[in-house]
Amino acid sequence: MIPVLASTRVWLCPGVTDMRRGFPGLSAQVDQVLKADPYCGHIFIFRGRRGDLVKLIWFDGQGACLFSKRLECGRFVWPAAKDGKVQLTAAQLSMLLEGLDWRAPRRTWRPLAVG
Repeated sequence: MIPVLASTRVWLCPGVTDMRRGFPGLSAQVDQVLKADPYCGHIFIFRGRRGDLVKLIWFDGQGACLFSKRLECGRFVWPAAKDGKVQLTAAQLSMLLEGLDWRAPRRTWRPLAVG
């Protein structure tokens, strides 16, 4: 798992991205499209056209980091918006990378009695 500090913001970039891009191309997209600094230490997440591949970029203070994950089965949950950006929590990032629906998590257990 990627170490995410409590102060780190996680940004989901809506729409699809050319997954042939590496850190230079994705960081240029962060700068031009999202109007954000790719070297600020935040995590930026991009999704491919088929929806089974995501790439994450961030700058850890020492260098540029690029993480990619492809699901063997299913697709990553993604917002329908074509522009802008969506902020996620560390827990939502974890659910996203597991292939779970981070928008509407459901509890699987509920206490039966109080006390």
